[in-house]
Amino acid sequence: MGWDALRQWGEDAVRIERLTGGVANDVWSVRVHGQIAVGRLGRRTDGDLAWETQLIQNLDSQGMHVPVPIPTTDGRLFVDGLMVMKYMEGGPPETESDWRRVADTLRELHRLTQGWPQRPGWRSSTDLLHAETGTRINLAVMPPEGVVRCRAAWARLIGRQTCVVHGNPNSPANVRMTADQVALIDWDESHVDVPDLDLVLPGNAAGLDDSAYDTAAQASAAWEAAVCWPDEYSVRRLGEVRAV
Repeated sequence: MGWDALRQWGEDAVRIERLTGGVANDVWSVRVHGQIAVGRLGRRTDGDLAWETQLIQNLDSQGMHVPVPIPTTDGRLFVDGLMVMKYMEGGPPETESDWRRVADTLRELHRLTQGWPQRPGWRSSTDLLHAETGTRINLAVMPPEGVVRCRAAWARLIGRQTCVVHGNPNSPANVRMTADQVALIDWDESHVDVPDLDLVLPGNAAGLDDSAYDTAAQASAAWEAAVCWPDEYSVRRLGEVRAV
């Protein structure tokens, strides 16, 4: 159905312009019920999207600023891979103080989602010590030596408490800030994992000690190499993972 599914949000629902930043999805500003919103069209399964929408609604109910899904005219939160979400005001983080506010927001996310079930079809970084696939990750297509390095980085996380991680909060494009709120957007990579993976922020804004930062940075580089393989970015990220 593609973007034709937008009619499920009303006969006057219309796309306006494509938004930058989407990699796995086609993201547009849309007008629904006379209001500007954001539409995201991708290939996620219904189970995957149900997990994401339930998470976002839960976080919204607990006071976090998130792009709440807007239902169709018959109450559905997604149709054939299409979600329509509230437009979040604000700009990206720019200063050290801004990034510290982002770190505080991430820690609140982690606190609220301890014990949350894993996203359907996904794996955590430590799951991949024994599994080869999970969502877009397929370790079998990576160089064997690279897989050894990635798994060594993830092994340093064994035994850590898990929760929902946003998945890509160090990209300024995924944060919208105003004077009184921090909103995390683009939850397409969110899943259950070790929280420190979210805290590899510019300027070490989360204040991790040297050992914790090194562990998280190595594990994060390994994750991004695996999830994006084999594009140029993933090759560069794999190059940042130290040899065993």
